[in-house]
Amino acid sequence: MSKMTVKDINLKDKTVLMRADFNVPQDANLNITDDTRIKATLPTIDYILKAGVKRLILMSHLGRPDGKVVAKYSLKPVAERLKKLLGEPVLALDDCIGGKVKEGIKNASERVILLENLRFHPEEEANDANFAKELASLGDIFVNDAFGTAHRAHASTEGVAHYLKSAAGFLLEKEIEYLGNAIEHPRQPFMVILGGAKVSDKIGVIENLLPKCDAILIGGGMCYTFLKAQGKAIGNSKLEKDKLGLAKSLLDKAKGLKKEILLPTDHVVVDSISADAKTEIVGEDIPQGKIAVDIGPQTISLFEDRLKTAKTIVWNGPLGIFEMDAFSKGTQEVAKFIAGLKDVTTIIGGGDTAAAVAKFQLEDKMTHISTGGGASLEFLEGRELPGIAALSEK
Repeated sequence: MSKMTVKDINLKDKTVLMRADFNVPQDANLNITDDTRIKATLPTIDYILKAGVKRLILMSHLGRPDGKVVAKYSLKPVAERLKKLLGEPVLALDDCIGGKVKEGIKNASERVILLENLRFHPEEEANDANFAKELASLGDIFVNDAFGTAHRAHASTEGVAHYLKSAAGFLLEKEIEYLGNAIEHPRQPFMVILGGAKVSDKIGVIENLLPKCDAILIGGGMCYTFLKAQGKAIGNSKLEKDKLGLAKSLLDKAKGLKKEILLPTDHVVVDSISADAKTEIVGEDIPQGKIAVDIGPQTISLFEDRLKTAKTIVWNGPLGIFEMDAFSKGTQEVAKFIAGLKDVTTIIGGGDTAAAVAKFQLEDKMTHISTGGGASLEFLEGRELPGIAALSEK
């Protein structure tokens, strides 16, 4: 990796300003219901603290307060959880810039300080230069460990990096390493599994990865637009009518490149989508009035057979409506299958795919699970992410 990482900088007696992704889910009483994202930044935080820094100033956003102060999006609960996880005091400030913040930092006896939600200021998402400069003035060195927001050019991810020596934290470094390597130097055979609701979300990924991979296996809501483009009957299944031409041209492109696009050959269908709907399995053509909600057993076997020789697998998007147990079998079986493969690099694109792998308790069986949904998607599209591009070169 040509970008500086936290290990390339002498941190002793310095004040480190670190962008983390503490955008965690909370219940109605503001209790954090899943602290995975907080735990994911601990290795970087621990490393920085052990390096003898003067202090560590953490910053993040939470939710979408749209540039206004919204009490339920305060980072105070995150400070409490951090305190427990780190086993040391954490000072939570009431804002992220201004005289009071500087005063609070100067007088703090705590080594770890958490600024209030960056998005309480409209300047954060606008990547306002003065706001970025204000943030930068709080530290000597900037560390970015928030992959989940690396695809956004915001003041705290891209702007700050122009004013301070900037390095990647371990989490960001791992994402760049795994996602970047998987795409640029994959061990062959290289297979891609794509699912999720919409073709439109995955066009860039297909176009970028088709020339590089051996096969793309498509399930989820997006596969019905492809099947319809092949002239198959899809009943009432999800269809993006305006993407039919595009689906056809992608299928033709694959043929031209002699690459395989594998589509489902059977389906789990229902009359209407509800948790207790009566399911049945049908072949390639979906009857009138039926809605496909998952791939069928024949497709599961077909996909597994194709995946068994893979050395690199990148998966982005579930293969059915996995949130409902009755429609989760395709996603679960394929996840279990690739989790059991030997000598294969398995990379799970964040968001719903990561949630599915977590639901089936297979996280520790995958090589890498991305922490950012949108960011990993753009990375797989081959785009340069502003939050990574802005970091200092080694």
